[in-house]
Amino acid sequence: MNWSAIVESDSISSSTNGYALLLRALSFIPLSHYLLASLVASLVFLYNFLEFHLFEDALTAFRGSPITLTYNSSAHIYNGVVSKCRILHGRYLATPWLSSPHIQTCFLNFFGRPPIFSYKRELFTAADGGTIALDWLRSSDVPDGGFHINNATSDNDTTPIVVVIPGLTSDSTSAYLKHLAFSIAKSGWNVVVSNHRGLGGVSITSDCFYNAGWTEDLRIIINHLHNKYSKAPLFTVGTSIGANVLVKYLGEDGDNVPVAGAVAICSPWDLLIGDRFIRRRFVQKFYDRALTIGLQGYAKLHELHYSRLANWEGIKKSRTIRDFDDHATRLVGKFETVDTYYRRCSSAGYVGNVSIPLLCVSALDDPVCTREAIPWDECRTNKNVVLATTKHGGHLAFFEGITATRLWWVRATGEFLRVLHSSQYMHVQNKIMNSGPKSPLDSTIDQGPFVSVVEDGMVAAVGNEQTRDNLVEEFSKTQKSHCENTDTVSVADQDEPGSQPESGFVSVIKEISGQATSIQDAKPPDTTPIKRCLDLLRRQNRFSIWLLAYIAIVTSWPLLGSAVRVLSRKKLRNVLPAALFRK
Repeated sequence: MNWSAIVESDSISSSTNGYALLLRALSFIPLSHYLLASLVASLVFLYNFLEFHLFEDALTAFRGSPITLTYNSSAHIYNGVVSKCRILHGRYLATPWLSSPHIQTCFLNFFGRPPIFSYKRELFTAADGGTIALDWLRSSDVPDGGFHINNATSDNDTTPIVVVIPGLTSDSTSAYLKHLAFSIAKSGWNVVVSNHRGLGGVSITSDCFYNAGWTEDLRIIINHLHNKYSKAPLFTVGTSIGANVLVKYLGEDGDNVPVAGAVAICSPWDLLIGDRFIRRRFVQKFYDRALTIGLQGYAKLHELHYSRLANWEGIKKSRTIRDFDDHATRLVGKFETVDTYYRRCSSAGYVGNVSIPLLCVSALDDPVCTREAIPWDECRTNKNVVLATTKHGGHLAFFEGITATRLWWVRATGEFLRVLHSSQYMHVQNKIMNSGPKSPLDSTIDQGPFVSVVEDGMVAAVGNEQTRDNLVEEFSKTQKSHCENTDTVSVADQDEPGSQPESGFVSVIKEISGQATSIQDAKPPDTTPIKRCLDLLRRQNRFSIWLLAYIAIVTSWPLLGSAVRVLSRKKLRNVLPAALFRK
């Protein structure tokens, strides 16, 4: 008898019967239970996909999360101003039924619940012929805005003026800007929204367009207002892309700005990192597509100019912001590549040059401007900058209260500006003759001249951040001992024909040194600091060199081994007896 066949047939029969019994048991479960289970699974998926935090808020008894402040411990701006701001030292709790960064952001754009009022428009014509719409909301235009004899602002008026820079494709009618303008005007100040070129219902009247790093329009508007209302303190508030433009402008001009204080809300900081972030996940791609549609709508309004200056067919086919920037922004702005545009227009590298009181506000769950781009160390190093981050808030939303009629960052901005205005730390312009815009160090992405493999296996470019900072410090120390009468010595004249190729850092030293004013009495520079810098660079990249050598040997060994084996065999035939080579 074939016992193995019997056992096998019994096992098959039992397994078949087991599945049949399982299916029969499942058929007894009511259909409503399956629908309920599907609903619960869908809710769990949406809760995680949309990053809800309602249960997290409930565990804290809806007290909210504290505001995290990043600043220099010896900063006067914190000790004299921010330390007195109650809102910045409180907690933020999102509206419970909007406890998701995506729901908050979408609710702000589609609803927003802005206050109802009307602006008064002023058209400003730039030197290149471009037209900029300035929308005013004075304190006398809103209730409880204080007592005023007339609605006009005289040239001798001392009422503070807040200049607002909108975000990408936004204008003065955007809900979040109306919240801000109404709140500031209600406190007794005057507000003017500086619309980007081609927005706010104004046509493009020149071949110059705005972009994420175009600071010239803000510069001329600030100077225009300062000259016209010389006795009124000027403050600026930038939102999203407008915050990037604001920080870049403040870093470019340093002390030479007629601005008493500034606030940057939800800045993207590093456009290259932001570009990679917004194309990373499906939910981010939704924002990427939505913003691209807005940019295409903006281009459609000015098709006559874009069809002449850019690639109009490419603009119409753009699916992402990067596509639009490649076919439009890059060509109009005359940038070599899209990455070049992103690097040069990012504000993260300019934070260290800011010389006026600056409050930066960002949400860690911002679905558009990632936390990965926030320049934490630069904000901590600069004594004029205070960075306030919230755990939740979305992009420019920060709704609070059950009715979601208030924006937290609007209240925080107003309190900061009022405390700053009543303090002694308002910035006073220090005019510097022949001072052009300052340039930051190059971006830390895709710029390293060497490859460094660290202990955790990450591969990074060396020569831009830590290495460059160490070399700059080493260079500054050695220069102090060799040159007593100058702060920075140019090394451009030390290169001789036929010398070795320059490293990436030497070119940076030249760029930094070229910004200093040459002094005729300075001593000739010595080559010792340069040698020390190069030696330090070689020491930090020694491991990379050995790693590359190892990779070269391993990859070329099959070919070299065969060649060595053939050559050695021929030579040994001439020396050793022939019997040793017989099989």
